[in-house]
Amino acid sequence: MSEIDAERARLKLRKDNKGWKKWGPYLTERQWGTVREDYSQNGDAWNNITHDMARSKAYRWGEEGIGGISDNKQHICFAFAFWNHNDHILKERFFGLTGNESNHGEDVKELYFYQDSTPTHSYQKMLYKYPQAAFPYEKLINESKKRTRLEPEYELLDTGIFDKDAYFDISIEYAKADEQDILIKVTVENRSNIPAPLTVLPTLWFRNTWCWGYEKYSHKPILTGIGKSIIEVNHRLVGHFKLYAEKAKEILFCDNETNFERLYNSANPTNYTKDGINDYIVNNDKEAVNPNHIGTKASVKYDDVIPANGKKVYRMRFTNQTPSDAFVDFDSIFEKRLVEADEFYASLQKGIEEEKLRSVQRQAYAGMLWTKQWYYYNVLEWIKGDPSMPKPDLNRKDGRNSSWKHMYTSNILSMPDKWEYPWFAAWDLAFHTLPLARLDPEFAKRQLSVILREYYMHPNGQIPAYEWSFSDVNPPVHAWATWKVYEIDKEMNGGKGDIVFLERIFHKLLLNFTWWVNLKDEGGNNIFGGGFLGMDNIGVFDRSAALPTGGHLEQADGTGWMAMYSLNMLRIACEISLENPVYQDMASKFFEHFLHIAGAMQAIGGDQLNLWDEDDQFYYDMLHKENGEAELLKVRSMVGLIPLFAVEVLNAELLEKLPDFKRRVEWVLNNRPDLASLISSWYQPGKGETRLLSILRGHRMKMIMKRMFDETEFLSDFGIRSLSKYHKEHPYKFTYEGGTVQVDYTPAEATGDMFGGNSNWRGPIWFPMNYLILDSLEKFSSYYGNDYEVEFPTNSGQMMSIKQAAEGVSKRLLSLFIPDSNKKIPMYGEYEKFQNDPVFNKNHLFFEYFDGDTGKGLGANHQTGWTGLISEIIRQLYVK
Repeated sequence: MSEIDAERARLKLRKDNKGWKKWGPYLTERQWGTVREDYSQNGDAWNNITHDMARSKAYRWGEEGIGGISDNKQHICFAFAFWNHNDHILKERFFGLTGNESNHGEDVKELYFYQDSTPTHSYQKMLYKYPQAAFPYEKLINESKKRTRLEPEYELLDTGIFDKDAYFDISIEYAKADEQDILIKVTVENRSNIPAPLTVLPTLWFRNTWCWGYEKYSHKPILTGIGKSIIEVNHRLVGHFKLYAEKAKEILFCDNETNFERLYNSANPTNYTKDGINDYIVNNDKEAVNPNHIGTKASVKYDDVIPANGKKVYRMRFTNQTPSDAFVDFDSIFEKRLVEADEFYASLQKGIEEEKLRSVQRQAYAGMLWTKQWYYYNVLEWIKGDPSMPKPDLNRKDGRNSSWKHMYTSNILSMPDKWEYPWFAAWDLAFHTLPLARLDPEFAKRQLSVILREYYMHPNGQIPAYEWSFSDVNPPVHAWATWKVYEIDKEMNGGKGDIVFLERIFHKLLLNFTWWVNLKDEGGNNIFGGGFLGMDNIGVFDRSAALPTGGHLEQADGTGWMAMYSLNMLRIACEISLENPVYQDMASKFFEHFLHIAGAMQAIGGDQLNLWDEDDQFYYDMLHKENGEAELLKVRSMVGLIPLFAVEVLNAELLEKLPDFKRRVEWVLNNRPDLASLISSWYQPGKGETRLLSILRGHRMKMIMKRMFDETEFLSDFGIRSLSKYHKEHPYKFTYEGGTVQVDYTPAEATGDMFGGNSNWRGPIWFPMNYLILDSLEKFSSYYGNDYEVEFPTNSGQMMSIKQAAEGVSKRLLSLFIPDSNKKIPMYGEYEKFQNDPVFNKNHLFFEYFDGDTGKGLGANHQTGWTGLISEIIRQLYVK
């Protein structure tokens, strides 16, 4: 077998998260401040366990760490702690601000980058930039509190702590010799002209499963020191391992147990609590660690002065084998795995010539793989409380997530961001699966399958949104993602599609589609609400709450999403029908579902319901008041572009293979002229008739594209804005008995406190929506070809095909990451370190969203999840 096949061969060994994927970067980066760990009376997750408490508190539902790995059920954890000899605590976890401390919601205040990973984590690498001066914890908190919603966030670079290059570049690398034999290397580079001390603490510990009342105390696992450089690991479920630490001088032991004395002024269950190693190192408390060298948490201590502009390398090996010399083949294995990683990506990136583009794409892929996390949450146990712990407040049984008692999660899932969003988000996850499918199709398919399983999906068919409120409603994008992943997998598998996967998902999606139809079509007229739909503050009101005006909304986006959902299900049903003709009935069902929704949006038959405004030539939400009156809420937002997503092309070749479905289509065309008018078709000699199913056709399609490609409205230099720039000079005002609400064009951070003020859909660029636009334009292009031209940008006089316009949008999105004519990278804004320092700007961040005017990166800065779609955009532009 050639070397180039090594990583793909490992992927083929098994489909689950075992084997070569049993160990991976499955620790979160923040467990404190999460809903799962919140046992407060008032549901205040941020203050129930704070960053300051975290070093002393044993977690119930998961573990956190810097650059860490664990087994696939997180029994055994490994990560790093560091001390620069100036901080008041060890750097054991990344620091950030809570939702209440920052002017724009929760925000990590560290600089770290995911640089590389293979899908099996046979090789992976990340970089952490650790200041040598005391980390400015208080300064970050105090300066952030001074800032209003109208000001930008106060970042770590703003403190000046990196100005004189007094920091360490800490590279953390892993290379697997075998499935359970892991080599670990840490390279510390001193970027300063002055020598500086650093303590490096590779740390092993067990997730605490024994103190909650479910396990016998005799089953407690144990870590034991052997000499000064070996930690022996014994766990009844995971087995026997050893951590070999080259040239170690000391090993420190304590227990992963809460320090009740420090946190609650009560007696401790052990003399050596979770923060014992911190107290030993920082406070010189010699009694804080166990002199017998046993415990459930242990750190190898390396203490060195790193030379000016020099470096130091530390090597470890974690294995269930007993090598005679743990380090004799260390470097050769590392080199081999790195070569295999390079060859894996060389194959994937074939055709992408520019090094900068390859770097952006490969680090996007690395971020997708590093942000896997073991996610554990048994909602029933969480509500009831644990046998050996105080009972939660009685209100919990009727409080947050109380209607999701069936939910029991214990899976490796793709996270949006392991610090800012360290819990799965259902609609984010759908977008994650596309780049993941390029890397590991089985993992991508498994992600979609898992969240539709009976222990996730509600018995009524609702897909859980995210842990702050599983009942919030996200856009129904999972059928779209299923089809896209199926297509990618089919392409990578030589044209053979996984029909079993498609059929399994289809049945679960049927339940979800029925939930939507039963609960979100309030008037039974095929016009849908939906509420929140993920786009937090895009509208006039908080759409996740009851309207202050009373009444209800009929939403252009909710209805557009459902039309899209119908067509996605139609396309899946057609594909399954090629092997199982029975599914033609389901194709017919969703064909008619789409037509009725499209008809409702077109207001056919003289119906008074019409989300299309003839004066503005745009789609809007409609407010139905309690007195029976209705009013369009004329905000020109992404809401009005979403009907674009409802498009599918059925070619003659497919229809000929599905005779029952074809007859139903022809019956509708012949007997329902009102619905037939919603279908476009054209005849090509020798190929037959191709049909276009779309909400947007003819005049309305032209008008939507005209607005979308208008630089004074939606088209930015960096993609499609979520709100028209028209509202900068013309804010939308809505007056009702309770007051006046105003919607302004806000291209950067949110200026209001809706959803905590940490999300903004009133102007910025969001990758998931841009990608859906691109995908829809590709379908329109496949139908119309090069004959249909659009003006891009609007009013420029430049006419081009739809495909060329889509490429124009793609290149604008890509320009966020690439130096412009002034050699400035738009997403890094005014930060000179990222603009001019090559040690900084060779690394890429993947922001949650981007300023609609300047392109500056905003929000979570490791949200590779959906911004990782840039990897697909690069592929579509350059891999032909």
